[in-house]
Amino acid sequence: MHPILSDKRKLAIYLLAWLIIGILLATLLVAVGDVNWIPAFILTLPMALVYAFICLSSWYLCRAFPLAKTDFLKLSLIYLISGSLESSLWVLLGQGWLWLFQHASPHPALDNVIIDSRLFFGIGLVLYLLVVAILYLIVALEETRKIEERSFQLRLLAQEAELRALRAQIDPHFLFNSLNSISALTTKSPEAARNMTVLLADFFRKSLKLGAQESISLSQEIELALGFLQIEQVRFGERLKVEQHIDESALPCLVPPLILQPIVENAVNHGIKHLIEGGTIRLHTELNGSRLSIVVENPCDPDRSRTTSSGLGLANIRNRLQTSFQKDARLDVSEHNGMFRAELALPANE
Repeated sequence: MHPILSDKRKLAIYLLAWLIIGILLATLLVAVGDVNWIPAFILTLPMALVYAFICLSSWYLCRAFPLAKTDFLKLSLIYLISGSLESSLWVLLGQGWLWLFQHASPHPALDNVIIDSRLFFGIGLVLYLLVVAILYLIVALEETRKIEERSFQLRLLAQEAELRALRAQIDPHFLFNSLNSISALTTKSPEAARNMTVLLADFFRKSLKLGAQESISLSQEIELALGFLQIEQVRFGERLKVEQHIDESALPCLVPPLILQPIVENAVNHGIKHLIEGGTIRLHTELNGSRLSIVVENPCDPDRSRTTSSGLGLANIRNRLQTSFQKDARLDVSEHNGMFRAELALPANE
């Protein structure tokens, strides 16, 4: 589509500019000849508007001969020839328009009106080349916009692919641990193994549904995290306790799906698991203006063995936060006096 004809706003601005050119042409006729203002306007305004549409045809030459791919001499020759042809056509149309008015509506005011062919040809050629320059500018802007759109789409696709890959790392890791737990329970407590299997199936049904979304509410994310802890309570029994301190106003806030699971999983496998007496995992959420804070605390053994797997889940979260929010979200972890603390700070978007 033609960039000016297809855009009403651009077309209106373009025609307004040519109306101003028509007024300037009328002023020129009044200045150089014995012509009144009314016949000058009658002649030049229609000529300007007609030539405005004639010059729009140069758009197709601009598309056929891009500036970056066409030799300058060749380009100059093309537009000198096309501009001369269109300017000559414009002068002929002007002469015809003047003849029509002089014979269709004889009036003394029109008798002294004369179109200087050489003057109008030169003006027409300059105006044509000016329109060509404007159209090339529009071409460049359109190309820049398309490049930016393609770049943005590629960034979005890369971001979505990265998020899918990061989310995909969560499920196999959790499933592997859960199946190991079920396997261990089958000999010790078949009933507990059955309960854990049912809870695991329910958890995966919910996580598959919610995990496919770009974001979910904090209430849904907490429900998933508690579902995970409920599964682990089957394995650990009284050794694993859960406390919640939930800010009700924070529940509608949107968060990336399964963002809490690696944290609570880390609290169980690298905290509660290493303590003979077990401990309590505390979940705290708070909405503070435009910021959402989610804190998970758990007791831990300071002398426990450190493995690389303990940091993979937290690194996964940081990567997801970076991909989704850039520098507007973070995960802070600390360990002090046998307590491990993980805090998520996110934008409070509902």
